[in-house]
Amino acid sequence: MWLSDTQKFGVGMTAFGLALIGLGVVLFFDAGLIAIGNILFLAGMSMIIGIQKTVFFFTRRDKLRGSIAFFAGFVLVLVKWPIVGILIEAFGFLNLFGDFFPVAINFLRGLPIIGRVFSLPGVRQLVDRFGGYPPQYPV
Repeated sequence: MWLSDTQKFGVGMTAFGLALIGLGVVLFFDAGLIAIGNILFLAGMSMIIGIQKTVFFFTRRDKLRGSIAFFAGFVLVLVKWPIVGILIEAFGFLNLFGDFFPVAINFLRGLPIIGRVFSLPGVRQLVDRFGGYPPQYPV
């Protein structure tokens, strides 16, 4: 599956937005960087999957709690409450994209170096917990 030029640009905007959010958190919760990162993340996401599908994703009934939390956190960052805003955004982000984590973990397990790290004894249990796998008990 090949990406169109618009989708490639959207991937770049999403990645740059996530990088700015991370940089804003590292730089003592700089509200300006976090706000710009949020805008780029949302714009990039809408360029990747389209505006109509983005609106549908955020307004789905099962994703409504995550959407409200994500956008409430976004508003709090805009009104210069970045610490509370980013915490509420993180809660919303986990509710919105939590179903994607097992897919991402399985993909990362197939990579050469990261897959070996995920197979280490302590890391394996932690990754399995976040990946949604049930605990395996010795028989």
